[in-house]
Amino acid sequence: MTDRAPRPVMVGVAGGSGSGKTTVVRRLVEGFRPDPTSVIHHDAYYRDLSDLEPGERDRINFDHPRALETELLVHHLEELRAGRAVEVPSYDFVTHTRKLETGRVDPTRTVIVDGLLVLAEPLIRALLDVRVYVDTAADLRFIRRLERDVRERGRDVDSVIQQYLKYVRPMHLEFVEPSRKHADIVIAEGGRNETGVQWLLNRISAELERA
Repeated sequence: MTDRAPRPVMVGVAGGSGSGKTTVVRRLVEGFRPDPTSVIHHDAYYRDLSDLEPGERDRINFDHPRALETELLVHHLEELRAGRAVEVPSYDFVTHTRKLETGRVDPTRTVIVDGLLVLAEPLIRALLDVRVYVDTAADLRFIRRLERDVRERGRDVDSVIQQYLKYVRPMHLEFVEPSRKHADIVIAEGGRNETGVQWLLNRISAELERA
């Protein structure tokens, strides 16, 4: 006999910028209450650009896989799978630098990691028990991104449009959209898809019973 706790079930939620990943994650967390669910955001692992001048930081392609310290995220997921808590970076999207403080994430029965490239990165995919792709029309994704960047990240409309055309759209077509083929389930329109969310909750529950 062993007193070893069951390993966590790891769920990856990917999709384009503004697709509704956050809403899907929130619905999953709500669906498993009162049991706690740990959530890690891939975009917390953007590389620190404090060594660059502000003008240089603005020219970085943040939608390319190399902009993220994925190796650290993979290490943290492995630690959570082993039952150990991790300290997740905190990223300032206005200055493109990491903050001094970190956020503790404890191992729970369900661990969710979300981000644009979660299914595009083989090392992350290898750790996932359930893989989700959130599919939303490009026009809706762009509108949501525009609203978010202006409201939350201090951007002006022209800069958001330029970044979208130069980086976001090309990287979506090169990396994000092709990763859809790795998904176990594709959820259209994010958290508004009641049938898709319920199917996903049932799938995760089945994984929890097997773990």
